[in-house]
Amino acid sequence: MATSEQIIERAFESARQRYADLGVDVDAAIRRLGTVPISVHCWQGDDVIGFEGREESLGNGLAVTGNYPGRARTPGELREDLEFAFSLIPGKHRLNLHALYGEFHGPVDRDEIGVEHFRGWIDWAADQGLSLDFNPSFFSHENAADGFTLAHVDSKIRQFWIDHAVACRKIAAAMGEAQGNPCVNNFWIPDGYKDSPASRKAPRQRLIESLDQIFTEPLAPAHTLDAVECKLFGIGSESYVVGSHEFYMGYAMTRNKVLCLDAGHFHPTEGIADKISSVLLYVPELLLHVSRGVRWDSDHVVTYNDEVQSIMQEIVRGDYLDRVHIGLDFFDASINRVAAWAIGTRNTLKAVLAALLEPTETLQQAERDGDYTTRLALMEELKTMPLGAVWDYYCQSTGVPVGAEWLERVREYETAVQPTRGSSVQVP
Repeated sequence: MATSEQIIERAFESARQRYADLGVDVDAAIRRLGTVPISVHCWQGDDVIGFEGREESLGNGLAVTGNYPGRARTPGELREDLEFAFSLIPGKHRLNLHALYGEFHGPVDRDEIGVEHFRGWIDWAADQGLSLDFNPSFFSHENAADGFTLAHVDSKIRQFWIDHAVACRKIAAAMGEAQGNPCVNNFWIPDGYKDSPASRKAPRQRLIESLDQIFTEPLAPAHTLDAVECKLFGIGSESYVVGSHEFYMGYAMTRNKVLCLDAGHFHPTEGIADKISSVLLYVPELLLHVSRGVRWDSDHVVTYNDEVQSIMQEIVRGDYLDRVHIGLDFFDASINRVAAWAIGTRNTLKAVLAALLEPTETLQQAERDGDYTTRLALMEELKTMPLGAVWDYYCQSTGVPVGAEWLERVREYETAVQPTRGSSVQVP
């Protein structure tokens, strides 16, 4: 009787021939997939609470629902969970940190943080062979209680957040220098109004002035890349968000910044896939926060749905893999948090693989020739090609669980490691 490994290899050989019949080099696709890092977000592991000693509700446009037991409460627990999560995911990836995840060992306000508070993360990443990305944290703080930070009418509060952002740029640069590749430092601010503003102009003028001050000091692009993230609406800013898509698109173009598109930050009927080829005509690089919006301003665990497939198709078809940084952004405390990481990251990688397994040149040549029949026919045939056999082989060849085997490992981890931690402070 054949072993499971042999069954997977046989299925892969059959799939490889099927794709070869379409002119697709499966081995080349797998090799390319192995070079694509996903920046996995740390905040799924602890419900975006961080390690500043705060246990209050998030606020400022953020909310995490659910009370599944096992939330990481310390940097050590979070790193333990991350190491386990990465063991379930094929390939070598990155970790995306927020500023409130430093190791502070006492009261340290946001405008006082420094590289020393993230030395533990830098050393850990080096030991794990990982690279880091970073984010200033403009939320869950008394100076953001009214929903405004860098666009605040009070110059003292604006300066506090400017100082925080400047400190974060230095931290990101130190991370990039230590790891030998750029640390992407992403700026998202929650500023906005719940109801209709009397002036949409004034906060945006203040925001652009604050950003220009933050980015005054040039930092080596080999160490850090500044990214700015737009949003359509949010909790507490339903009527007006200062940092809209148009605002940050213009800012990124005129200041040569990376633009961040979050799949959950647009209208529920609007996808970001169609924006990729347009944006990359004008900005040098793009950061994606791959998420799954459900109805209204929500970040759900990434599933293998049409939207994530379209995003990765656009990246591959446009030959943008070297200009797009793929990161994740979701938080779900209603299920096991490590499982959420595994599900979301594996689905993102599976969508990249599916895009790499397209006969891209054949499809595009048919389009250039006006042969839309061939284009449509091949795109439809690809939907039932044996992607799963190639994915299973990739997982097996990289030493991670195949199929749903990873879930059994999560259940074992949940039983052995997580029970002592208690429940999340959030509510269902």
